[in-house]
Amino acid sequence: MSTRHIPEDLLHTFKHGTVIPAMPLALDKERKFNEKHQRALLRYYIDAGAGGIAVGVHSTQFEIRDPNIRLFEPVLSFALREINAYSAQKKRSIFKIAGVCGKTEQASNEARFAAESGYHACLLSLSAFKDNSIDEMLAHCGKIASILPLIGFYLQPSVGGRVLPYEFWRKFFEIPDIIGVKMAPFNRYQTFDVVHALCESGRENEITLYTGNDDNIVVDLLSEYCIHTKTGDKPVRIRGGLLGHWCVWTKKAVELLDEIRRITGNGAVIPKELLTRALQITDANAAFFDAKNNFAGCIPGLHEVLRRQGIFEGTWCLNTHETLSQGQSDEITRVYESYPHLNDDEFVRTHLAEWLL
Repeated sequence: MSTRHIPEDLLHTFKHGTVIPAMPLALDKERKFNEKHQRALLRYYIDAGAGGIAVGVHSTQFEIRDPNIRLFEPVLSFALREINAYSAQKKRSIFKIAGVCGKTEQASNEARFAAESGYHACLLSLSAFKDNSIDEMLAHCGKIASILPLIGFYLQPSVGGRVLPYEFWRKFFEIPDIIGVKMAPFNRYQTFDVVHALCESGRENEITLYTGNDDNIVVDLLSEYCIHTKTGDKPVRIRGGLLGHWCVWTKKAVELLDEIRRITGNGAVIPKELLTRALQITDANAAFFDAKNNFAGCIPGLHEVLRRQGIFEGTWCLNTHETLSQGQSDEITRVYESYPHLNDDEFVRTHLAEWLL
């Protein structure tokens, strides 16, 4: 499947840069798929102004693929239908991304299902290739990209990723139908490897960089790289965010990206307040993602924010051992009280009843 199959307006949205929340999974107290609250979450993202939604990714819980649970296809199908229905009602187009993981047979089946269902691209996790060679990973990526336009994924090692060196990325960017990369190593040096390799590949105008560095969102979006290559100096920017952090307080994320785009587009001086806010956002992320406990409560932490807003009923995960860490709820309360300007609770209160219909 070529990128020409992506509608031109949506490809433009993706290349220009947008807010793409990584969708969490709504469950009821019996840990069954909660369609009503999943629908409310998707409507929230669309009304908040997100340009895309990623489904079946880390935030959606990899356990949806468990053969005893079998939620991968039902969740992707449900999300697609609801996004299409509500975005049509609102006269908006949404870029739909499917998370794909596993070894090549599993990943190919997932990508094929997503392509046939109507997803525009896949976000490819390489967690299953922790012990494989670079050439084996590249062959895998090429196979999946031939099925569905592909967004590369640099996932931090602490939540299942692996270090992917410059050499991997330089060859990765030679694969046709790569449209972007979500850079989420939570490491500035490793982020730079991706940017450097992209510029050296000569495809910096074709492939769009998205931050997944939830600990460095604002600075990633404000910064312009200038990479010296054999063909000259190349300026390149991270255009948007495909983020777990942006699956909560999403309206504020949309406003933030718009604000940053105005500043960078006009060449304006970066306000001191925005740099302070950047640190506040990182502090909030530490609470949501449970950084103090090596991210053990990252998914329940996001659920807790959605629960407080009324979008979710609880923090339940498919894995019964995945719960809020001790003191994590207090940390979330602390950042709520410390940075009230970062949340979009009033926006949610205004619309929640209609989203839950």
